[in-house]
Amino acid sequence: MASAAEQLAANLNFGAFAKATDLKKRMWFTLGALVVYRFGTYIPLPGIDPVVMQDIFRQNAGGILGMIDMFAGGALGRMTIFALNIMPYISAAIIMQLMTAISPQIEALKKEGEAGRKKINQYTRYLTVLITAVQAYGVASGLEGMQSSVGTAVADPGFFFRFSAVVTLTGGTLFLMWLGEQITARGIGNGISLIIFSGIVANLPQALAGTLELGRTGALSTAVIVFFLAMAIAVVFFIVFVERAQRRIIVQYPKRQMGNKLFGGESSHLPLKINTSGVIPPIFASSILLMPLTLISFQAGQGPEWLNTVAAYLGHGQPLYLFIYAALIAFFAFFYTAVVFNPVETADNLKKYGGFVPGIRPGVNTSEYLDRILTRLTVLGAGYLVAVSLLPEFLIARYSVPFYFGGTSLLIVVTVTLDTVGQIQSHLLAHQYEGLIKKAKLRGKK
Repeated sequence: MASAAEQLAANLNFGAFAKATDLKKRMWFTLGALVVYRFGTYIPLPGIDPVVMQDIFRQNAGGILGMIDMFAGGALGRMTIFALNIMPYISAAIIMQLMTAISPQIEALKKEGEAGRKKINQYTRYLTVLITAVQAYGVASGLEGMQSSVGTAVADPGFFFRFSAVVTLTGGTLFLMWLGEQITARGIGNGISLIIFSGIVANLPQALAGTLELGRTGALSTAVIVFFLAMAIAVVFFIVFVERAQRRIIVQYPKRQMGNKLFGGESSHLPLKINTSGVIPPIFASSILLMPLTLISFQAGQGPEWLNTVAAYLGHGQPLYLFIYAALIAFFAFFYTAVVFNPVETADNLKKYGGFVPGIRPGVNTSEYLDRILTRLTVLGAGYLVAVSLLPEFLIARYSVPFYFGGTSLLIVVTVTLDTVGQIQSHLLAHQYEGLIKKAKLRGKK
């Protein structure tokens, strides 16, 4: 069966894609939704002077604001209606998942199936509104005190500006939340990840041009630029290698006699990825760490002295920032792996259907064995995520190369691309099977 599936997957071609009308509709819907998102990143926030904001962000391009602007697809630097991007929703989702592990009530909702999931999603949306409103008010307050050599960022500061900014930024984030859910349901791939992915990819040409401009002006030598490009390519190959790597656990099914015939006795495998959590830990860590730092960055220089000290210690590339970032990535790698894979439940399912791992007794021993293997793999996966996310950050902080060539951005781009391509192949494979089934039915009727 596995060889037939591999053979069928190998035969997927452009002709099969041309006949898959449902897949084409999904891809066109996804593309249209991402185009709408990109248009929104150019609609300015009411009351903001775009020229002043560009000047301010040009001066802070190498700091925290520059990295947040990367995740926002340039929307924060232009201070548009999507300036907060989808990060508040991600923060709300993190809090709800943590509450699932802490609160018995929410854990009970999770076990209710589809109805419980809808309630949890509704609570996540309410929490998103609250988080976005608080962050939007902090951004609006910070904008009123920001100025550059060109002038002040806000033409007419006051209550009306703050109110309109909070409403606009909150509405923008909620729209992106809805858009991401629509892409997931009616398009291809994970909508939230694709929104972040499209923002990074859209600014890659500009980042490459900026890097080449640094070489032209002499700020960076040709050797350094070539080294960075080679490092980016090497990181991409390394990410693909690790994301495809698996630890296959052999699962044996016993033979069963029905009448005079023997059935079963098949051998299969349980694939465990090195990085089970995927791209979630860096995104979650960035969301948790960068959103408070956004408010600190906007308030720095006009607030109390301790706030300026915190902003200095948590600056991009600073040891404290890197330590907290690495700790959050490692934590979410273990946390999200525990969410998506339950060794006890997997062991019970194997026992229910008669499967067992050779040399391991079914039940508790199997769950302990799976948990031990998964823990070791997650240690490797967390180390891989930390290395990919942080090692390029040292070079970026040292040479001021755009964040788009950093490990986190490349990890998001490569992982989301692999996931989306995998879903496209699954749709094509399903379409091929449907065609074979239809042909078999027609032949049967004849």
